[in-house]
Amino acid sequence: MDVVQLLQRQFIDYMTSLYREAYLDDQFTQLQKLADESSPDFVYEVVTLFFQDSEKLIENLAKALEQPVVDFNQVSNHAHQFKGSSSSIGANKVKNICVMFRGYCEEKNRDACLTCLQNLRQEYIVLKKKFEYLFKLEQEIVNNGGTIPTMD
Repeated sequence: MDVVQLLQRQFIDYMTSLYREAYLDDQFTQLQKLADESSPDFVYEVVTLFFQDSEKLIENLAKALEQPVVDFNQVSNHAHQFKGSSSSIGANKVKNICVMFRGYCEEKNRDACLTCLQNLRQEYIVLKKKFEYLFKLEQEIVNNGGTIPTMD
């Protein structure tokens, strides 16, 4: 087995684990299908934008929850926005935390919202590391003259 085949096998195994462990869902597969020869870095660019926007959303959630009187509608709106962006890239675990977050906003449960924020930060960091490794694998495959395997 040559280097490219080994890297492609690693890529497939890693992608399979991301789906099996529910970090990603089928929406990520749909996102990958949108990339083509005219925009080969499409997924990387979309995911990079997601992480940039997520930093701001996490900051906005934290600021809103630090207020003496929490505006739960505002917190819910930030969580809803985060849910939408995470759904669009197939970030399943992040999306699920956002759904819980909105439920706690409806209950006006500040402590549960703060716990959700902590969980969201943690899951965000894990997801970011997983994507960094995925993109590193993709780059190694391309640098060695291979093509990125598709997941069907």
